[in-house]
Amino acid sequence: MTGTFSSFGIFARLDADWALLCADGKVRAAVTGWLEADRLAPDVAAAAGAWVADLGPDQVLAALRPAGDRGLGDGLSDVVLRALLRRACGAGASAVLAARIVLQAMVPAAVRLARGQVRPFGGRSFEDVAQAVVAALYETVVSGRIHTRPGRPAANLMLDALRRTCREVGADREPLAADVSAAEAWADDSCGPFERACASAVTAAAAAAGLAAEEEAEGSRLELLELLVGAIGSGVLSPADGRAIAWHYTSVPVPDARAAAIAGTTPGAWQRRRSRAVHALRASLHPVA
Repeated sequence: MTGTFSSFGIFARLDADWALLCADGKVRAAVTGWLEADRLAPDVAAAAGAWVADLGPDQVLAALRPAGDRGLGDGLSDVVLRALLRRACGAGASAVLAARIVLQAMVPAAVRLARGQVRPFGGRSFEDVAQAVVAALYETVVSGRIHTRPGRPAANLMLDALRRTCREVGADREPLAADVSAAEAWADDSCGPFERACASAVTAAAAAAGLAAEEEAEGSRLELLELLVGAIGSGVLSPADGRAIAWHYTSVPVPDARAAAIAGTTPGAWQRRRSRAVHALRASLHPVA
């Protein structure tokens, strides 16, 4: 199974639909109105290099992806994403349009998540898994649970979509379509398809956050990565805090001097960050009554 998707797959259809959406004058007028009402029009226009009076879905997408496909992360993207998520959990055409813009912004992350889910399910095509991922992501977008949470909304969004995808793909598997190697793996009750899907999704999320290389993790290492991904998504830790822990507590730790150089700080400051991060993580696991 390759990691690619065809020109007729769901991601290709999303891109084709997106082009039509951006060209629709009524849609552009609606989006401009939202941004003006939320007092975000000047900032979005500046980020997208556009006129304030002509802001459509494509300009919003440019503000939501300030660093290209590396993900959503800066302050403006967080504010714009929260504004869209507030609208997406409403009713009517406005809510549908807001949800569609968020979905398009998250396509690169959705592609990575779908690729990470394919291997644990030998009988499933990339397209089957991709459709499950997109459905889970859309349901999460319109759920109304994300924009009120602390931390980065994009991270919270993908973590919820990850969990939903694991449940859906694990519960709706097709064992008769699987290849022999997958069938042999299923014989181990300690690691069924659901568990393997979750493990794959966690490692993919950890790789996207810079916590670890995009490879299979297991045992205590997987548990640590899952804990860190969740802590970053909930706002307990920053991505840098998570990396300070993940890079140190592994079979081959990254030396503090090297980690500090990568992070643009000093070894002492990196060690202090790790100490504070460990304390914050422990406190979140064992809150004071």
